[in-house]
Amino acid sequence: MNIKLGVWKGILGQGLAPRELQCVLAVANGKTVKEAAQILGMAPSTTAKRIASAMYKLGVNRQAALVAAAFAQGIISFAGVGSPTPENQRDESHDGVFIA
Repeated sequence: MNIKLGVWKGILGQGLAPRELQCVLAVANGKTVKEAAQILGMAPSTTAKRIASAMYKLGVNRQAALVAAAFAQGIISFAGVGSPTPENQRDESHDGVFIA
């Protein structure tokens, strides 16, 4: 099951509790603890505890490292962004004509 928040999506069942994952997604979207708390309907202190718990579980000490570790482990990813297919990588319909 996936959780989407902003431009990020998270996958449940990868080691983080649902509320921890929501907090990680909020951090990935650049939200402060207060902003994340307001969006998620939680107290800022609870939000901070969930972020701290997620950081502990992923073995990091900073929020930027939390996002990087979650991304590297496949816990979060960009929502709606897939890898390009070979057909979409290059447009050869203009035969070398540069169009600005």
